[in-house]
Amino acid sequence: MKKTKYLLPVATAGVLALTLSACSGDGGGGGSTAGSSDCSAYDTYGKHDGKTVSVYSTIVDTEATNLEESWKQFEQCTGITIKYEGSKEFETQIGVRAQSGTAPDVAIFPQPGLLATQARAGYLKPAPKTVSDLVDKNWSPDWKKYGTVDGTYYGAPMLANVKGYVWYSPKTFKDKGWEVPKTWAQMMDLTKKIADDKTMKPWCAGFESGEATGWPGTDWIEDVVLRAQGPEVYDQWVNHQIPFNDPKIVKAFDQVGDILLNPAYVNGGFGDPRSILSTAFAQAGQPVLDGQCAMHHQASFQAANWPAGTNVAEDGDVWAFMTPPVDESKGTAITGGGETVGAYKDTPEVQAYLAFMASADFANNRVKLGGAISANKGLDPNNAQSALDKQSIQLLQDPKTVFRFDGSDLMPSAVGSNSFWKGIVSWINGSSSQQVTDSIEASWPKS
Repeated sequence: MKKTKYLLPVATAGVLALTLSACSGDGGGGGSTAGSSDCSAYDTYGKHDGKTVSVYSTIVDTEATNLEESWKQFEQCTGITIKYEGSKEFETQIGVRAQSGTAPDVAIFPQPGLLATQARAGYLKPAPKTVSDLVDKNWSPDWKKYGTVDGTYYGAPMLANVKGYVWYSPKTFKDKGWEVPKTWAQMMDLTKKIADDKTMKPWCAGFESGEATGWPGTDWIEDVVLRAQGPEVYDQWVNHQIPFNDPKIVKAFDQVGDILLNPAYVNGGFGDPRSILSTAFAQAGQPVLDGQCAMHHQASFQAANWPAGTNVAEDGDVWAFMTPPVDESKGTAITGGGETVGAYKDTPEVQAYLAFMASADFANNRVKLGGAISANKGLDPNNAQSALDKQSIQLLQDPKTVFRFDGSDLMPSAVGSNSFWKGIVSWINGSSSQQVTDSIEASWPKS
């Protein structure tokens, strides 16, 4: 792999280093309000009038609008114009662009494995020391590890999400006399009870996501591996210290299949199990509100997928409980995901942007706009715009929480964003758990 030693220009390094102590977000946690006229928190990034930084990511629609709003004041105060492009084809196109010499200045990677692929190919620039220091200050060592490739640090965490939530209607549960399950066995008992009642399907699901179709199914598998086998086996699986078709992993597929492949249990509001593949993930939870299904498995960002005006609260229209443990002796752990910000160029304006994105100022700005959380320790949970976001932030910041990053995002991109996703599609379409895991194992890069 081509490695380039990189040093900040002296003047820029001196200016950016002040962000560690001078930025209001990293000093006190509140952050500046996007759109205000006060530039005091941004002076330390320097002036870069007339400069442009191109940014490419998977984030689109409302989330993209909020992302751009969160750095608007940074643009106004530094003179940098951020040219943003979001695409659902990012996972495929970022490699194409890098190979053709048309890579963006900065990419926001949804999978550490994809960032690692780009870094090992020699396309990415190592992160400036200022960014590395900010990450040391604002995140746990595990989070920094996700942006480190072969001992070199490349990218800072951005936003985060807590995966493994099960969404439900509190009113429906109360009216039916259903209790929120505390174990996997209780959840399966509840699932059977709802199916036997025949008034609605127990579950609704949707795995359609363009070229990324299948990824919500990987979340299901990861949740069960972690909750049934514990973090040590989870880490062995993700790092290929045990094969993908290890009996423990095959068992996890079968346990998830007890729900997703059972026509009596899915797919409320949409059809039989195979309809999961044609149901867009962002719309898949709607039948919970319509009374056509009881539960929907999706990450914390599902809160942004509910229709405008939906009250997300314990006594509201919809709420969520964490997928319960399969084996209570394995302890409490959660899976989650997030983005990592990596750079293809190392100009002063790019360095300034990277430092801002690693700061608590950015985290607080974005979270204030709603529908987002971060594991940044400088983030004030009171800036969360919903009870669920606040709960998720506190969970991420709790030092007792055992956190594991989304497994498919950590695996080599040939697996995590390719054969694993395709394997889920094949599995829903009728292939056995053994066949699917054998196929994914065969696709694991040999070197």
